[in-house]
This record gives sequence, structure tokens and C-alpha cells, in this order.
Amino acid sequence: MTHRFRRDFKKSEAENKMTKPRLQQRLKEHVELLCKQLLVFVWQIKKCLNANSECPGGDQLSSVQFHPSAQIVMTAGLDHSVSLFQVDGKSNPKIQTIHLENYPVNKASFSADGEHIVATGMRNKLFYIYDMMEGKVIPVSSVRGLNEQRVSDFQVSPDGKYLLLSGSSGYLHLMTTKTREVIRSMKMNGSVCAAAFTSDSSKIFANSQEGEVFIWDVQSSKCLKKFADDGCIRGTSLALSRDGLYLACGSQSGVVNIYSQKDCLHTLEPRPLKAVMNLVTAATSLCFNSTSEILAIGSRADDEANRLVHLPSFTVFSNFPQFQRKTIFRTRCLDISPQSGFYTVANNKGHALLFRLLHYTDF
Repeated sequence: MTHRFRRDFKKSEAENKMTKPRLQQRLKEHVELLCKQLLVFVWQIKKCLNANSECPGGDQLSSVQFHPSAQIVMTAGLDHSVSLFQVDGKSNPKIQTIHLENYPVNKASFSADGEHIVATGMRNKLFYIYDMMEGKVIPVSSVRGLNEQRVSDFQVSPDGKYLLLSGSSGYLHLMTTKTREVIRSMKMNGSVCAAAFTSDSSKIFANSQEGEVFIWDVQSSKCLKKFADDGCIRGTSLALSRDGLYLACGSQSGVVNIYSQKDCLHTLEPRPLKAVMNLVTAATSLCFNSTSEILAIGSRADDEANRLVHLPSFTVFSNFPQFQRKTIFRTRCLDISPQSGFYTVANNKGHALLFRLLHYTDF
């Protein structure tokens, strides 16, 4: 291993000799690492016609989301509307627009089965459910067991059984979608920043504006764990990967810490696998793709503050965003399609930008 053609593959000075099978394994590991690094730089990203080009938002968008099974994208915003578009990357025809009178939408999301859309506002606890099969808008003016003046943020559980409503004073409320009543409430120290269900809907991860991460058991509402997000002074966002590998926590400084979910559950003070420091303003939007190969991060505080991170190399895509002029502007929300073929960014101009990730063949 002291030969000049082999010494670069040594992991320590003590490795002066190595068996041929061990050397072959070492060379294989080296090639795999190079391929992963190369993969990041050769992935091509194509700008498509805006997803909502037929009907741009009249004000800034607050939500954008791909349908879980159909080739459809939904947008919602402060112009009191929720719109649906067919995604083909070429014309993206509008399917329909639902107008909610005097109701600027703070967040809209598909139900787990994709048959309903839930929309919350900014001023009170009234929210709407749109039944896509019947074309019917259902107002929900009160929820039994919910003592909040306003509900503006929520999460849908992957099994479709619950809505997790973010409340005031650190409260999170678990509402059943079947009876629309709060069955359990959880309270964290500080103010709720963001929350997410694990893929099996058994646990909830949430972070506070004060920089702490809490993990709850859904069935018992028991707090299983809490820990400080490393180096975070003020939390701004949170996301979980669907395969149970990663947790991402965004902060006011722009740093995004990526943790192992397993470490978060079983280690007393988990340390980040990687701190992504490519943003200089608050990381307000986070999203993993379905295969946990991409983490999308964005900031609503600055133009073009949008990055794609490759996993598990934790390398930021060097060719995005890379355009001759401003394209993205302020990122309000973002999403990656079910099979990772498309990436969409909702901005403050009312546009849902659409990008084709050519590495993936399906929607």
C-alpha cells in the first residue's frame, strides 16, 4: 500500500499491507463514493411552464402540493382561492378553481387519500373541507374539544385518521377526521413552530420557536423525548423523510440541521449528521422526496433562496438555482411530486414554478 498508485486508498498510516480482496473492496467503496458525488453534479433540472400559468394567484401563494396519486397540483393563496391543475410540464391545463369568500387561505393540503382538500385561514378557527368527488365545499365552524381562537396551521397524518392542529401557547391538538373532534392535546415549552407525523403515523415530531425538538407518541400523547436542535436560537421549520431515515430542522439563521431519526429517538443528545449552511436567511420551507435522495429547502425572506440537497452525500446541487435572471423570487412553499419527476415552488408573486428533475422518469 506504500506504492504511489495505492497510497491514496489508505485510511491510516498503519495500512502498509493489504490483501487483494480487501484492496478490491476498498477500490469498490472509492468508486461508489465518486459515483455519488458525480450523480449530484450531472442531475439535470429543466424549467417548465409555471404549474398555474393558466390561472396565476392574484396575491402571494401560501400553499402548493402535488396530489398523492393523480398527476395534479394544487395551489392556494391570499386571493381567497384554491386551484387544481393537470401537470404535463407543457400546458398544465387548469381543472378548476374554488373561491372561498372573504377567506385568505393560510394553508391548504390534500387528505391522505387525495379525495379532499383541507384549507385553513388566518383570522379564526373556521376551516373548509372540499370534497373533490362531490364538488362540495364543507365549512367547519367549530371542533368539539378545541379551545383556540385561531387555527391556521395543521398536518395530515399519513394513515388519514388525524389532523394535527397547531394552537397557541405551545399546544398541538389531535383531531379525528372521522368525527372532527379533538381527542388529545399535547403541550410543548414555548411556541409551536412546525410539526410532522412519522410515515406510520405512530409518532409526532415538532419543534418550538425556542429551538427544542419534541417527540410524542400518538396513541398515548406521551412525550417520548425532547432535545435541543444543535446551535438553533430560533426554530422555523421541520420535515421528516418518509422512509424514517432523516429529520430536518430549519432555523432563523438559515442553517438546516439533518439528523438520523433513529438517533433522535435513542440518543440522549443527538448530533446532526450534517448542518447545511447554504442559506443566509430563515429556512422556512423543507421537503424530502419520496426516496430520501433530495431535501428541498427555501426561505421566504430573500429572492432565489432555494436549494436542493443530495442525500446521503449531503451535497448541495451546484446547478440550482442557476438562471440568467431572477426566477424563483420569495419561496412561500415547495413540494416534490410522488415519484420525484417534478419540483414546484410557490412564490410571493402568485406563481407556482415548475421544474422537471430529469434524473427521474415518472411523475
